[in-house]
Amino acid sequence: MTVEGPEQATDPSPADDSAPEARPDDSEAPEAPEAPGAPDAPPSPLLTLRDGLPPVVDTAEALAEVCARIAAGTGPVAIDAERASGYRYSSRAYLVQLRREGAGTALVDPIAFDDLAPLQEALEGTEWILHAATQDLPCLAEVGLTPTSLFDTELAGRLLGYPRVGLATLVETVLGFSMKKEHSAVDWSTRPLPEPWLEYAALDVEVLVELREAIAAELVAQGKDEWAQQEFDHLRSFEQPTRVDAWRRTSGLHRVRGRRALGAVRALWELRDSIAEQRDVTPGRIIPDAAIIAAATAMPLERSALLSTKGFHGRGAERYANRWIAALREVAEMDEADLPSRSPRGDGPPLPRAWAEKDPVAADRLQLAREAMTALADEHGLPVENLLTPDYLRRTLWTPPATRDPGELLDAVAGALQGYGARSWQVALAAPVLTRAILDADARAAG
Repeated sequence: MTVEGPEQATDPSPADDSAPEARPDDSEAPEAPEAPGAPDAPPSPLLTLRDGLPPVVDTAEALAEVCARIAAGTGPVAIDAERASGYRYSSRAYLVQLRREGAGTALVDPIAFDDLAPLQEALEGTEWILHAATQDLPCLAEVGLTPTSLFDTELAGRLLGYPRVGLATLVETVLGFSMKKEHSAVDWSTRPLPEPWLEYAALDVEVLVELREAIAAELVAQGKDEWAQQEFDHLRSFEQPTRVDAWRRTSGLHRVRGRRALGAVRALWELRDSIAEQRDVTPGRIIPDAAIIAAATAMPLERSALLSTKGFHGRGAERYANRWIAALREVAEMDEADLPSRSPRGDGPPLPRAWAEKDPVAADRLQLAREAMTALADEHGLPVENLLTPDYLRRTLWTPPATRDPGELLDAVAGALQGYGARSWQVALAAPVLTRAILDADARAAG
């Protein structure tokens, strides 16, 4: 389970700028220090492989044997995938791990096969257990693996109110085993894969079945099992969203002044992205974001000036210097109308910090709704961003239904939330809160 960078999110919808959505990440925040004099807790036993390390499946014969074992097994199937994030441009799977009762663990090398159709056939009708499913579903679909049903232990942990839901933390908290973490960010495109890496990967599915059973029981006990099922059903259709104006995520963009400099950032980012895709390396290994910002700010139009620009560095700085210069020259000659604006164009509402100036009543209902939603999330013991996607809340409150009849307004708000993609359990909890915020803000504005 590769640790993803900060761009990965649990929900494909745009995140709220002041209330970011929780992110599926195996990295763990530092534990709070124990009180002085508190006795040290005994260390949890280290999780080990019950059946030893299986061989990597990289031949048709070995794959057929694994498929037969999985088809003959019982119960759900634990599945994980390893990518080469931070090393490769693509998000393809470089290793697929599976474990099922009666079948043991299998480590499948998807690079060795044209497709994994035999494995998909063996998995047909089974429930998949994944941790942070949105990380793995796209790359698994790319090799032909799609679930008919699934259980996401990370998402279930959020619904249960666990403050930290990385796999290692949940395994230790729920099952009492500690897990190794030292190979979470290695280059999984390496061949052959070192044995310690393979052991790390196999451990990611070692107790997923047991973790699922324990967490499922907690969901039932808290009355959240139906909520979870709706979430899991929704995840089955998850696709990695296409980012609009992805260049605007360049680190340090806020320091860039002027539309021409913004155009330079866009041009350099798009060129870097094209080179990275062609070479299948992560873009930051060509030149870092800092180099793009430095060059866009200085706007050097000669090779020597570019290479002497402070902050312009990276493996591809000199190698592609002529291409960087060509991009900058093109921007320098570009008509003003063709340069990007500071604010991205979009079909959604403005950023919340601009609401008070643009529409004070809308800003008031947003504030009222946020306060009420936070209280409701606390009451049900789950993160507010899992109670309702922040973008759905903003869209509904920026352009609310016209009616102010309470019953009609409630129905209209519920319909709007469903149209955006909110699940039934979310609509049932959030629609009354948003309806009340709309009515109360209007009443306060009327004096």
